[in-house]
Amino acid sequence: MDTYENIYEVVRQVPFGMVTTYGKVAQLSGMNNARVVGYALSVLQANTEIPWHRIVNRKGAISYREGAGPSLQKTMLESEGVVFNKKGCINLEIYRW
Repeated sequence: MDTYENIYEVVRQVPFGMVTTYGKVAQLSGMNNARVVGYALSVLQANTEIPWHRIVNRKGAISYREGAGPSLQKTMLESEGVVFNKKGCINLEIYRW
């Protein structure tokens, strides 16, 4: 299995209504490089079955990138019941997988 497939396999395990961090996905996929996780998720189509939207940065925030991705990610997480605070962060004590 290649690196991206290892990452996708971990991301598939994140439950509905929960999030995890790029770093945790990197650790669980055996690579320990959060940036590579970001690269792997950035090449996915928005309508993929892989729940890319459940991966956030270590602060519990959506990482910025160009396009509609960040607003779509927030909308998708909110539709799963994930709550953002006024600063746009998720309480990882509550929602972290």
